[in-house]
Amino acid sequence: MSAPSLDIDWNGIDSVFLDMDGTLLDLHFDNHFWLEHVPRRYGEARGLSIEEAKAELLPRYRDIEGTLNWYCVDHWSRELGLDILLLKQEIEHLIAVHPHALDFLEWLASLGKRRVLVTNAHQKTLALKLERTRLGGHFERVLTSHDLGAAKESADFWHRLRAIEAFDPERSLFVDDNLDVLRAARDYGLRWTIAILEPDSQQAPRRSADDFAAILNFSELLPEAR
Repeated sequence: MSAPSLDIDWNGIDSVFLDMDGTLLDLHFDNHFWLEHVPRRYGEARGLSIEEAKAELLPRYRDIEGTLNWYCVDHWSRELGLDILLLKQEIEHLIAVHPHALDFLEWLASLGKRRVLVTNAHQKTLALKLERTRLGGHFERVLTSHDLGAAKESADFWHRLRAIEAFDPERSLFVDDNLDVLRAARDYGLRWTIAILEPDSQQAPRRSADDFAAILNFSELLPEAR
């Protein structure tokens, strides 16, 4: 099945839901943090090489990937005996906004669209990233999956979100870099779903996003691109 086009009827959209990591923010920070920085610090604490630390940690990551605990700072602090928030602060200079993300948010505001940030990030991580970037003031609402008690990969997330954030799925657009999350949103009934092809600026873009409409960056959604 070919991916749908980006011919979006903006007059038919009231709410725009946006992911944070990999969508608005460069996923390089998170990938470097979990795949390099945490193994390095974990190895230093236990007398392991970084290769030995990775061999121990990566299977533990995979075991709970896509669950609330995978995204939970407090869970990993307990599990690894490390101050995960402090480790994030050590490399917070790597936190970066994707190109044209702020332009897109400002354009949505000019159209009168309701902008809602929906992220799997833990509240502590969210606070760090909003402080480091200029994203915070660009949303009518900011919610994490930890607020709702369900990861975005779960159908429960959208049911619980709608209970506190009134929206019409037929008149809503959602942008995310995680295809499992996008599938959950589409299964719930969101009419407009868009995937990010280049979540990490330091890695090659995906060639496709299965059967989702997809963009490299938000310039493709701005009016001058159409």
